[in-house]
Order: sequence, then C-alpha cells, then structure tokens
Amino acid sequence: MAPDRPANRLIDEASPYLLQHAHNPVDWYPWGDEAFDRARAENKPVLLSVGYSACHWCHVMERESFENEAIAEIMNRHFVCVKVDREERPDIDAVYMSAVQLLAGQGGWPMTAFLTPEGKPFYGGTYFPPEDRWGRPGFPRVLEAVAAAWRERREEVMEQADAVARQIAEASRIELPPAPVTADVLDRAYEALRPSFDPRYGGFGDAPKFPQPMVLDFLLRYARRTGRREPLQMATFTLERMAMGGIFDHLGGGFHRYSTDDMWLVPHFEKMLYDNAQVASALVHAWRATGDDLFREAAERTLDYLRREMMAEDGAFYAAQDADSEGEEGRYFVWTAEEVEDRLGPEDAALFARCYDVRPHGNWEGRNVLNLPAPLDAVARSEGISPETLAARLSGLRAKLLAARERRERPLRDSKVLTSWNGLAISAFAEAGV
Repeated sequence: MAPDRPANRLIDEASPYLLQHAHNPVDWYPWGDEAFDRARAENKPVLLSVGYSACHWCHVMERESFENEAIAEIMNRHFVCVKVDREERPDIDAVYMSAVQLLAGQGGWPMTAFLTPEGKPFYGGTYFPPEDRWGRPGFPRVLEAVAAAWRERREEVMEQADAVARQIAEASRIELPPAPVTADVLDRAYEALRPSFDPRYGGFGDAPKFPQPMVLDFLLRYARRTGRREPLQMATFTLERMAMGGIFDHLGGGFHRYSTDDMWLVPHFEKMLYDNAQVASALVHAWRATGDDLFREAAERTLDYLRREMMAEDGAFYAAQDADSEGEEGRYFVWTAEEVEDRLGPEDAALFARCYDVRPHGNWEGRNVLNLPAPLDAVARSEGISPETLAARLSGLRAKLLAARERRERPLRDSKVLTSWNGLAISAFAEAGV
C-alpha cells in the first residue's frame, strides 16, 4: 500500500480489508449502485474482486497486480472495478463463488469474477499471477482477453452470463423432503463420511486439510447417541493430531486456518475467529467424552488466545489475524534453532527442540513450525522425569519464547466485529465455563 498515492473510493469504507486497498492505483468502487450505474452508462463489464484481510494470496495479488501501475491502467480502462470483503458481505461472496466454481471448476480467495453491468457473471477465477506462471495465464492477458470478448463477442458473452445465472438459480432452489427427517439420515451421513477418514494422520481427505469442527462435533454426537466407538475414535484422533500439529500455535494458543499438508504440520498461518470458536467447542465436547486433558488444555489455550489477542475493550471479538508479517507468510510464528537457543540457553533449548521438533536446518523452508511429534508423556519417560515436571518446565520455556515473539512485528488484525462469529465465540466460552 502506498499512502502517498491519492486515495480511491474505498477510503470511506469501514472494512479493514477494503481500507488496505484504498491507495491502490485501481479505481476501486465498493459494492453498490454507483459502480453498476457507471458500468451501464459506459457499457463496461464489472471486475469484481473478493477477498478478506487475513488471506495470504489476497495480499500477494494486491502486491503483484493491484499495486502495479500498468496492470491498474488496464483494469481502469476496460472495467468498472469493485472490491468486496467476503466477511462483510457473505451474501455477495456466496453467489459469485458459486459462479466461479461453475466457470473455473474450483473456487477460493482472492476471487476474481467478471460481470455484466446487470451483475451476471460470465467469466472468473481465483488468484491470477502478474505474468504467465505455474500454468496460469497472467492477469494482464486475462484482462485483455475478457475486454476483447466483451467488445467483439458480446452476444456469446451474454449467453454465457444467462446460462450461469440459470444454473445458480437452479442450484439455489431448496426442496423440502416429503417426509420428516429421521435418524436414518444421520446413519447415511456417517457412512458417507467414513471412507474419507485418514487413519494415519486424522482428518478427512488429502492435503490441504481443514479442521472441519462441525464434522467433528457430528461424530462426537453420533458416537454418544449410538454408543459406537469408531466415530468417537475418528473425532478424537483428529483433534489429537491437530492439537499436537503445527496447525496449533503452541506458544500463543489458537488454531491456524488449515494445514497445507496431510499431517497437520505446516499451516496457512492466518487465524480466524469462527475457526477457533468452533474448534474450542469441539475440544470441550471431546474432553467431556474422554476426560483426556490434552483436549481440555488445547481448548483453554485457544480461548485464552481469543481473550488475549482478539477481544476488544468492550468485550466483542475481532474477526481475524493475518498470516503475513515483515512481508512473509508465517514469519511471526516460526523459529530457527539459533533463535530458540539464543532465548532459552543451550540446555533448555535442547529439551525444547526434542519436544517441539526444532531442527538445525528447520522443518519448513529453513525455519521451524513448532509441533509435538510425540506425546509429552513419552518424552518425559525418555528424559527420566515425571510428566508434571516436564509440563512445568515447558510452560516456562513457552512463556519465554512467547514474550520474545511478541517483540516481533505482529501480523495485522482485522478489527471487524461480526455478529454471527461473536455468537460462536460466546457459545464456546459459555460451554467451556460450564
């Protein structure tokens, strides 16, 4: 972002994500009638860009394309450009994400959609690099191609837009079942879920792996209702691997957005309020079902994170914490072996390294994502000390590293307060309190 550049229309918005783009050379509009009125008056398509403040690839596309004067000139010349914060307008995001999934076969953020002046999507994708790369077309080439299609093949474009609009409308229809829902629906849901479970690392499907707390809660409830052990084991094994993995912030508490690998080691480092609220609830439910203090501690440390870093003075909770700081994804959260030794001293650093997988050359891009490759009880036995002694030592060492980490440049925090996400957080705190 270049604050010395004249601000565009986003400067008057409340969303921190939109404000991050307020000094782009792109002539951004917020979502509203003004943008679409101009598109109709000038007979231009609308370029809709949707993202959120904690999204790593949203920052990358801004840095590479939206801050690029030449690319911004192409955008401004051919399109009316609209920026949307998906967390502020989930309704808009839902409609156009459905369209992008239909058009491109996949979705994600940043989401890029091209619309008629009436708002009907006719082409779209996610992240586009500034030049042809990784098998993806460069953004300038996409912009020129879409503009040419709008000028030269308008009828074809409008037919595509109408077809996409019909498909979205059809997919949005809700048909009520002819009979009351019975427990048989839950049985079928469970049987459909079972084949995707990963018995080696927990979770469902292949990388990337998302926490899916609602699925885990379903399994815990299903196990309680049916008395079956398998769904309980699927849920608790997944939560155990998550709580031990790098997706959990072992210093500050809380869970990152998702794991880029299948073993929960290397996360996408942003932290979302709704993820942490729901995972904390699932951990509370797992602790109630098993009595395993791993789940209790992970839940408490997750809620402590929300209270310490995500709570406003008036008691409301902020929306998200960024993945990036100092221009790098994850820089705030990762460590070199030398950094750990400098702050803990050789003896304590050696113990910490054995527990938290700190390697001389790193376990990710030359640095270390802290994780627990083995249960701490097993480490205590190998060290010849009691689990309680080890836990007390590690608690002090984590506090030292957390204090050192807090002197680093912090990731940005999205200070939006969203009612629904706050409801999830309040529910998690209430259940944990009980």
